[in-house]
Amino acid sequence: MHTPSTEARPSIYYTYQVFQPWLASAHPKQDRKKVVIVGSGPAGMVTALELARHGVPSVVLSAELQFSQGSRAICFTRRSMEILQQVGVADRMTAGGLPWRFGNSFYRGQRVFRMEAPHDADDRFFPIINVQQQFMEEYLHDACKANPLIDFRWGNKVNKVDQKDGYAVLEVDTSEGPYALESDWVVAADGGRSGIRTAMNLRMEGASYEGFFVIADIQIDLPYPTERLAFFDPEWNPGNTILMHREPNGIWRVDYQLPPGETPEEALRPESLKTRIDAQLAMIGHAGLKWEMDWSSVYSARTLTLPDFVHGSVIFTGDAAHLLPIFGVRGANTAFQDAQSLGWHLAFVVKGLAGKTLLANHSAERVGAAREIITEAGKSTRFMTPPSRGFRLLRDAVLSLSLTQEFVRPLYHWRTSRPHEYTHSLLNSTGDDNALFKSGPAHGAPPQNVRLGANDFLLDHLGGGFDLLYFTDAPAIPEALQQVIQNARQQGMPLNVIAVGAAQPVAGADKHLLDADGHLRARYGVPASGGAYLLRPDQHVCARWLTLDATRLQAALTTALPQ
Repeated sequence: MHTPSTEARPSIYYTYQVFQPWLASAHPKQDRKKVVIVGSGPAGMVTALELARHGVPSVVLSAELQFSQGSRAICFTRRSMEILQQVGVADRMTAGGLPWRFGNSFYRGQRVFRMEAPHDADDRFFPIINVQQQFMEEYLHDACKANPLIDFRWGNKVNKVDQKDGYAVLEVDTSEGPYALESDWVVAADGGRSGIRTAMNLRMEGASYEGFFVIADIQIDLPYPTERLAFFDPEWNPGNTILMHREPNGIWRVDYQLPPGETPEEALRPESLKTRIDAQLAMIGHAGLKWEMDWSSVYSARTLTLPDFVHGSVIFTGDAAHLLPIFGVRGANTAFQDAQSLGWHLAFVVKGLAGKTLLANHSAERVGAAREIITEAGKSTRFMTPPSRGFRLLRDAVLSLSLTQEFVRPLYHWRTSRPHEYTHSLLNSTGDDNALFKSGPAHGAPPQNVRLGANDFLLDHLGGGFDLLYFTDAPAIPEALQQVIQNARQQGMPLNVIAVGAAQPVAGADKHLLDADGHLRARYGVPASGGAYLLRPDQHVCARWLTLDATRLQAALTTALPQ
């Protein structure tokens, strides 16, 4: 019998709500579900919201009765905010968050590198915004609760998943005992210690790095802007690294590496935490300043991924599918991209619009993304915490040279999380004009946002299906193209047509976007003679043309939605 805690978690700045458990006795009829999502973290809830956006119902199971303890993920990238905009919570994130774009690296009291993340007028969101994870989970949960396609069940712990022929049976434990739940598909979003992954005896590939890091959230008033601060080889923690981030509600995160041999239990003793935090505050000129601890934890850096995310009726996502170091804000931000991808791929299979080849594509794309991140994050991790004497000698040489030599300072760059480009996706058109474009987002790339007005951006008009951006100043989409579009829709394919450049509505287009100064056309590398882009439901590019006819469009649509 599963009895999660009913005592609200402590926090200085966040008031935890304890939700009522969902009990099977109050819902005696349990039909087979389309999708059951195990885990109610960022990956699980975004997957549920994405499925619902495509008309697919799901059940979300949370073993706990409240949101996760502590700030956990705090830095969310621009692409994450674009994904959260699609599921309806970006405005709340923006209202309560702290945006930023600069990072500073210090060595021996000298700033040796300043990172500047790109940001221009075409970006609705800042490169990064800081929001504690509890708030983000609250916003996502409110969106789930408001959606009739999402059945959210608190206090439901999955003990076992038995795969049958084409479906799975879950044993779900509650405070009144277990019940059986059948589902065509199970999404394992149950975190880094995934019980489902362990029970299925699935092994991850990659590396784990020695050493531990402490995360400590403290309430303190420090006179610094919202910028990342990194301190290398400080006197109080020689050879190691300290990171600091401002959070909303007067909270600062202090993130520091432990010396070799110190256990997590030793590191989390109150006297140890106080000594280290006081030393860090003294180093930055604020000795004796009062502070209060909110939450602390210990983590180690790992770069691991499953080689395949789809196993029969079970699909892994988020930390259940891969374990990535937090350097470069890769955890929750990668989970959002996983969930966005999984949402539309799985929805189209559930609705019978595509075969299981589409799920194989999802796995290939997201495993490729995880491996790319592992390569990048490994570089950051080896710089932050050198795994061998050779790496430490190299890192220390960079530190020393950076005091006087400009050319080594970019090595401090933490290689911030960025959206993966599905360059080799199965869904990319093989007969388009991708190779002929001189600029603009290429095959597999995420979209480039473009400001259209004071509070109007291109991405505000995309989503919910495939989008065909057709650049024209003609009064109508050619009849042959309209016929292909109509045939695709009759077969169930959601396909939106946006005419770009026309001053008046265009026949055959669902909407038109004025581009009087040609700025949108320029951002997408489209010449004055016209062109077109086909974007997937996750807005990544799968085809682009300088000239588009009915045959080429039909070929691209067939490729983008394999049966």
